Amino acid sequence: MRLGITGHRGLPAATEKLVRDALDAEVERRAAGGSDLVAVSCIADGPDAWFAQSVLAHGGRLEVVIPAKQYRDGLPVEHHGIYDELMRRASEMHSTGLVESDSQAHMAGSEILVGLADEVVAVWDSQPARGYGGTADVVAYAKRTGIPVHVVWPAGASRDG
Repeated sequence: MRLGITGHRGLPAATEKLVRDALDAEVERRAAGGSDLVAVSCIADGPDAWFAQSVLAHGGRLEVVIPAKQYRDGLPVEHHGIYDELMRRASEMHSTGLVESDSQAHMAGSEILVGLADEVVAVWDSQPARGYGGTADVVAYAKRTGIPVHVVWPAGASRDG
């Protein structure tokens, strides 16, 4: 089972714990079903990386989608070590071929991710995207293309701290 991940970045610490726990429970449930899990992720800070880490910790594999050549540079500096580690552990990498890490590149990367996935896990508060290529846009794209979406948004979670 190839699971794509999309989700809100910059979540407050209390929500981070709730989301991490919910993602771990989701991965554990699916791993218990006996299927080989593959996370398909852009490995940005937040849910993208947390989900990838959880799948790897449960014996699954990771495929990384790189939205742009300058993508890593646009991520928070404190995330670079995690990003680099996940890149080292990736079994496959896919790239848009774009250079600049902007909203168009991020959406292009998400479209590749959706195309590779059997299902998309979305850490999403069901609100509209705050900019083009946001989680709501990825969810809408997945639904338009017939890829099932499983929303993870734990009770008590908040996008803003």
